[in-house]
Amino acid sequence: MNMYDLIIIGGGPAGLTAGIYAARARLKVCLLERGLPGGLAATTEVIENFPGFPGGVSGSELMLKFQEQAEKLGLEIRSEDVSGLDLGGEIKRIETSANVYEARALIISTGSYPQTLGVPGEADFYGQGVSYCATCDGAFFRNREVVVVGGGDAAIDEAQFLTRFASMVTVVHRREGFRAAQISVERAKANPKLKFHLNAVVEEIRGSQNVEAVGLKDVQTGQKSEIPAEGVFIYVGNRPNTQLFEGKLELNKQGYVVADAKLHTSVPGVFVAGDVRETPLRQVATAVGDGAVAAMEAEKYLAAL
Repeated sequence: MNMYDLIIIGGGPAGLTAGIYAARARLKVCLLERGLPGGLAATTEVIENFPGFPGGVSGSELMLKFQEQAEKLGLEIRSEDVSGLDLGGEIKRIETSANVYEARALIISTGSYPQTLGVPGEADFYGQGVSYCATCDGAFFRNREVVVVGGGDAAIDEAQFLTRFASMVTVVHRREGFRAAQISVERAKANPKLKFHLNAVVEEIRGSQNVEAVGLKDVQTGQKSEIPAEGVFIYVGNRPNTQLFEGKLELNKQGYVVADAKLHTSVPGVFVAGDVRETPLRQVATAVGDGAVAAMEAEKYLAAL
């Protein structure tokens, strides 16, 4: 049996920061991550708003530094996918396909995943022109026309990134205004390889073997149109990775973990950090703060047992 003081599920910026703080507190701590550490942050081309990097830093580089620091301090990281949980009682039981773990405290930092449009063609052309990660797939669309769907920071920033490869990038957004930071919108509008199709929604993604066109509908007039595209990059929000916790923790209507100001969940000894919780802002900086708070609250909880 693998017994720990603390187990962290999820290795994004929140989980890695929690690991740094917990390891420095001399807790016996293990982080379980089903993929590569770093989460969605590791797929971001450039992060400009994380303190200490005035020239910006790539998400993969920043997350690698997080991982190196955590492991240097003694955090144990295992690449395993959690398949079952028992949160009842003082000892928490965590099952993976390879092992069974026990811990006296648990931090959930499983993050979120991209939300889909749910339109015809989206699932059919996934990997054949439809993508949710410009950093991962942008280079495949050199000298091609692509569409970016969304109006938040991710959509605008990744649209800018795609202009390095694509011949033209069209941003499709259902409203006139944007949720993205104004400075990012201004840069995008000044980019000659970027154009905007506003007050429109994607109705269908069309093609034969690969994406060839995107069908649109104007939300004000109802008029339908089609624009050519060989790639569609979708950034319409995220959903929390909380399927494991349904019926075990209090979740809100959107599926995010509900917690108090100190990141205590509805179950004693279980804490939450990062994008998986109900929070007004989902950024690397806020995830880092969450990770620190959750780890320190876990340490206090363990000391009181």
